[in-house]
Amino acid sequence: MKALTRTGSNISLYIFEDNKYLDINEDTIVVGDPADFIIADCNSSNTLLHQNVTPPSDWAGNKYTYFNGVWANNPSYVDLSQE
Repeated sequence: MKALTRTGSNISLYIFEDNKYLDINEDTIVVGDPADFIIADCNSSNTLLHQNVTPPSDWAGNKYTYFNGVWANNPSYVDLSQE
């Protein structure tokens, strides 16, 4: 799997299968070829892509941080489905 994290906070934003094409450029990230979707608020200067990761079984966007190969709970995460 691949994990896309926010630079600085290390918050895990997206998880992708290893074979999913990602075009990380200066303005956006294009997912898929042809494009499945475009991530408009992420780009080459504010994200980092990690290869060959195994996410937690209950992974959700923003729920975890990923740094130096270690997953950790994001203390700021709020599960809106539980609110």
